[in-house]
Amino acid sequence: MSENNQVKTLGKQKSIALIAHDNRKNDLIIWAKDNQEKLKNHILCGTGTTSKLISEATGLEIKGFKSGPLGGDQQIGARIAEGTINFMIFFWDPLESQPHDPDVKALLRIAALYNIPIANNESTADFLLASPLMEQQYNRKIIDYSERIAKKKDRQY
Repeated sequence: MSENNQVKTLGKQKSIALIAHDNRKNDLIIWAKDNQEKLKNHILCGTGTTSKLISEATGLEIKGFKSGPLGGDQQIGARIAEGTINFMIFFWDPLESQPHDPDVKALLRIAALYNIPIANNESTADFLLASPLMEQQYNRKIIDYSERIAKKKDRQY
């Protein structure tokens, strides 16, 4: 690991973004109901409609951002970059093109860039939520990409 890489400690209580495309909202609601006892121990947020529907179905407190196509994906991405969201469950629809696909791609890129746990389907969400790391601190390493960009620039000249 480069000496310029950062280590961010995730506390026992995670800040989890809950997101779902329209065709997957009901799946995420059912999943959240099945896991509400675990989820209530964490800080929850989500895109507009999804957060509202999950909150109504479970009684969980969820901070809602704008709808994904109206900037909610970008709001969540910004908070990942700021370090206030450190976990994402995003039930996306792989079979339907979305009008805001560039925003979705940007959100997934930011999640990978900042090395946060991300589940794109129910099985992965189950595995992540069942992990013993959910109940303890975790040191998340963040690669210093500025070093890599500088090296790539040097090779181009």
